[in-house]
Amino acid sequence: MISVVIPTLNAESVLAPTLAALVPAVVGGQVQEAILADGGSSDDTRVISDAAGTVLIDVSRGRASQLAAGAAQARGDWLLFLEANAVLEPGWAEEAQAFIERVESGRRGQAAAFFRYALDDDGFMPRLAELVARMSCFLFAMPGENQAMLISRKLYDRLGGFRKDDRLVHRLKRSEMVMLNSRAVTGAPLHRSEGYVTPTLRQLGQALLSPVRALARLYG
Repeated sequence: MISVVIPTLNAESVLAPTLAALVPAVVGGQVQEAILADGGSSDDTRVISDAAGTVLIDVSRGRASQLAAGAAQARGDWLLFLEANAVLEPGWAEEAQAFIERVESGRRGQAAAFFRYALDDDGFMPRLAELVARMSCFLFAMPGENQAMLISRKLYDRLGGFRKDDRLVHRLKRSEMVMLNSRAVTGAPLHRSEGYVTPTLRQLGQALLSPVRALARLYG
C-alpha cells in the first residue's frame, strides 16, 4: 500500500528510531517497503539500512533529486516522504490508513496528508519552534519538511513530482492538504547542534516571503 521514501546523507545517528517506528505498519500491512535514497553517505547508513531490511539506492545528492529517485523506484500506490530524523508516533499507521480509505472510496477528493510537527526536547525554544510551524501551516498552508508527506501516486504524478530545488507542497492547493493528528517527532540533537533560532526564523521567513503562493493556497 505505502512506499516510504527517506532521503539520507550520513544519517546513522538518527536513522534507527525512524525505521523502528515503521515496523508496526509493516506488520500491519500498511507499509510494503521503505526506500532510502542516499546521497553518498560515508558513515554506517548502509549498514543500518541492511540490518533493517530496507532498500538503499545511490543517487545524486540533493533533497529533491533524492526524493524523486526514491519515488521512481517505489512500487506502492501511496508514497510517504519522510525525513531521516523524523519519528512517527504510535498510531500513525491506523490514521494514515483511514485517510487513504477516505480518498480511495471517494468520500473526499485527492489530497496529501501531513503530520503535526513536534520536537523531542524540553524548554521554551522547542515549544516556540512548534508554534511557528503550526502558524505556518494554518496561515500559509506550508508544512515543513519534517512533517512528512503522504500522497497518492496519482496525485504525485499529476503534480509533476519533485523537481530540482522545488518543494512539491508548493503545488498543492489548501483543499488538497490534510493535517493528521499524529505527530512526526524530530530528534533534538540536530536542533541542538544548529540551534533553534536559525531554523525557526528560516521557516517563518519562507512563509512570509511567499505571499503570492500563500494567497493562492488560501483561496485555491
